[in-house]
Amino acid sequence: MKTASPKFAFALATLLGGAVALATAARAQAPAGAPEHHDAPPPTNLQVLPKTMTGEQVHELMHKWEASLGSECSTCHAADATKKRPDGRPMLNFADDSKPEKATARLMVRMVQEINAQYIGKLPDGGEPVTCATCHRGHLDPPPFVAPPDHDHDHPAPPPSSR
Repeated sequence: MKTASPKFAFALATLLGGAVALATAARAQAPAGAPEHHDAPPPTNLQVLPKTMTGEQVHELMHKWEASLGSECSTCHAADATKKRPDGRPMLNFADDSKPEKATARLMVRMVQEINAQYIGKLPDGGEPVTCATCHRGHLDPPPFVAPPDHDHDHPAPPPSSR
């Protein structure tokens, strides 16, 4: 098994640390009497995320990704027809790999990790790490970039031709 480079580990730790810090801050700002989030079960089938992550850490990170993509858990995770929630809807099987969106998500996470480790991490000032939201901005499919109209007000017009 290939071990992660120190730069890769740093980029991943930065990404995950930010997610956990956001979750902790959100809990600290919850109004008095607000229900505390339940303990998430230990994760299984982690292929991109560190296997040492707790269920709660994975859960918090998934919610951050959900917001970054404007999606829901069921976008990547398949329903388990054998298990029902209290409202009668099927529970999700988080370990199941049958949805192609889950494979795409893993590929995209690896891309973000590589960009941060191989490019952003090599900038002299360290640079701001990219995240899912850098491109997706709350949309499952990244919105197309539309360049602003050319505003070339700071440059003088070329002199008229002398023909």
